[in-house]
Amino acid sequence: MKKQFVNLILLVTAAGLLIAGYFFFHGKVRTLNYFGPVETSLQNHNDSLGRHVVYDFSLTDQSGKIITRADFKNSICVVNFFFTSCKGICPHMNDQMGRVYAKYKGNKEVQFISHTVNPERDSVPVLAAYAAQRNADETQWHFVTGDKKELYDLARRSYLISDTKGDGGKEDFVHSQNFALVDKTGHIRGLYDGLDPNEVNRLMVDIDVLLNEYK
Repeated sequence: MKKQFVNLILLVTAAGLLIAGYFFFHGKVRTLNYFGPVETSLQNHNDSLGRHVVYDFSLTDQSGKIITRADFKNSICVVNFFFTSCKGICPHMNDQMGRVYAKYKGNKEVQFISHTVNPERDSVPVLAAYAAQRNADETQWHFVTGDKKELYDLARRSYLISDTKGDGGKEDFVHSQNFALVDKTGHIRGLYDGLDPNEVNRLMVDIDVLLNEYK
């Protein structure tokens, strides 16, 4: 009887250790890194800890509304760059963006901003037609245009989705498949290949991580 009691104690202890181990490894809160260079020469683009903060902006979305960074201060944002006449990577990239949008549609805590890199052609009506083709709610998925130099500066220096060089001039062109994940305080928390479904799956996991951070 004593031996059976000892064996029972050992069995219960082992089970307890297994359960504790499971919650230790699987119940730990996952956190995301912060992306971006320390640009001390650029005013207001770092926080007090020296972490990169995305730039302020003033752009026009498909509804004709002027949007700024302040409109997204309480939102997690998924950001990309495209142009409506693109027949290469852009349709596939925005198909993947559409997957993410479909998952979070109606959750105003998650916003989407798709910037044109061809503002000369992609006027508000053109963007509105493109957005309608993708059944995008203009209050959650914003297709935006604006000054070319500002757009290109945002792509390269703010959201860090392109490492190309340029000045936003007439001959300059940005064509990137990357997505950026931006938290509510304007920090980049992830960069992803928007053509890779596995990378986009990882993006959705990371959005959930951020949502949990704010609960």
